[in-house]
Amino acid sequence: MTAAAARPAVTLRRRLSGLFASAGLVLGLVVLLTGTVFARTVALQDAVTGEYFRAVTETDRAFITMVDAETGLRGYALTGDPVTLEPYTRSLETAGDFEATARAVAELSGDERIVEDYEVAVAAAAAWYRDYAEPLIAQIEAEGPASVAPGQIEEGQAYFDDVRGGVGAYLEHLREVRTGAVTELDRLTSLSAALLTTVVLTAVVVGVIIWVALRRWVVRPVDALAADARAVAEGHLDHRVEVDGPGEIEALASDVEQMRVALVSQLGELRRSRTEIADAHDRLTEQAEELRRSNRDLEQFAYVASHDLQEPLRKVASFTQLLQKRYGGQLDERADQYIDFAVDGAKRMQRLIQDLLGFSRVGRLGGEVVDVDLGKTLARAVDQLDERIEEAGAVVTHDPLPVVRGEEPLLVQLFQNLVGNAVKFRHPDRVPHVHISARRVEDSWELECRDNGIGIDPQYAERVFVIFQRLHAKDVYEGTGIGLALCKKIVEFHGGRIWIPESEGEGTTIRWTLPAVVED
Repeated sequence: MTAAAARPAVTLRRRLSGLFASAGLVLGLVVLLTGTVFARTVALQDAVTGEYFRAVTETDRAFITMVDAETGLRGYALTGDPVTLEPYTRSLETAGDFEATARAVAELSGDERIVEDYEVAVAAAAAWYRDYAEPLIAQIEAEGPASVAPGQIEEGQAYFDDVRGGVGAYLEHLREVRTGAVTELDRLTSLSAALLTTVVLTAVVVGVIIWVALRRWVVRPVDALAADARAVAEGHLDHRVEVDGPGEIEALASDVEQMRVALVSQLGELRRSRTEIADAHDRLTEQAEELRRSNRDLEQFAYVASHDLQEPLRKVASFTQLLQKRYGGQLDERADQYIDFAVDGAKRMQRLIQDLLGFSRVGRLGGEVVDVDLGKTLARAVDQLDERIEEAGAVVTHDPLPVVRGEEPLLVQLFQNLVGNAVKFRHPDRVPHVHISARRVEDSWELECRDNGIGIDPQYAERVFVIFQRLHAKDVYEGTGIGLALCKKIVEFHGGRIWIPESEGEGTTIRWTLPAVVED
């Protein structure tokens, strides 16, 4: 293992966390500084257009009002006309206290001398009103304008010069503070524009850095991993999956590599299994062919043996019957019994050979497969059993029966065996009744033959379908034990199955399935 492989890779989460934290810190500082400058700029703008402007405007307006008052007072001193005193009276009515404005400007600018200059100007104006204007007006009202001496005019001019000087100093100080605020506002405005540009550039730089980092840490390793995965998916299973990148992507690449190794191993197992399956298939094919050959030989043997046994058996049956007919009663009782045994055995052997021939023919002769109306098929089977049914007094009924696909002769034989068994194994105390019904189950028809006979013990439900299996002695119920085995072979030849279900009540119920006709 190399040193690089031994060193644990830094995870993508850790890398991205550090990158975004650094970018967020830088952007946060720049935005915080920009916000601070912007807030200061807005505050200064409000001050310049608000308090500063209001202070200068109010002071200018108040000073102009006082100038008008001083002019009107001098005109009143010369003429004694009360009309000329209106500016003075108006100044008294509009006089206000601007101390709050002065203190607000001082607080905004941090210069307490503004309040001092304001107080000097206010004191000078108050002295002019109190010490000069009011006494002069009272004198004129009492003694007339002629009583005003030139010296009093000069004294008033001196008072008003103090007012003009105090107000002028206060206004000049206000304008200086306002000019400084405007200068700082311009500087902050330029700084805000620069900081806004810095924010934009910083965001762009941070975005580029993040894009480069993501491309290096995510896009390239993922592209490399995808290329390796595609190579493996295209069949290059020997292609190793190796990706250099963050811890998560390296872990993912390791998982993909383990999957590739497991896939290679499973593919090897699959190839070995396929080889074994192919060998087994070949063996099964050989065995199936051997089984088919054996079945053909057995069927041919059964057919030939049964057919070849017919001729000597007919001779044996004919001569034993002839012997019984000609010499019956002429020999002793035991001889007659022996002859009866021989005749009965020959007849049973003939029936056994005929049933065996019928069993071997099922599926071997290759009859025509057509649409078969089971209602008509059952009618043919009942017609062939007419003598036995009439002798037993049996009643055969059925529900509407469907049309199926199959070989009609075999299906006639199927009904004939089932109905014949139901009549043969009837209960001695009941009139035999056989009922055939059908119901659709998915793509098949499920048919049922129910009777009220002696029934079949559930433990023999499977055994009765085995060839040559009998549940009763041959002297009680005749037969060869091939009937139900033949029914099973016919049903299975048509792709169905036959069974005896668990049922309540008397008699026997046999069910079987046949494929339904596919409708276009």
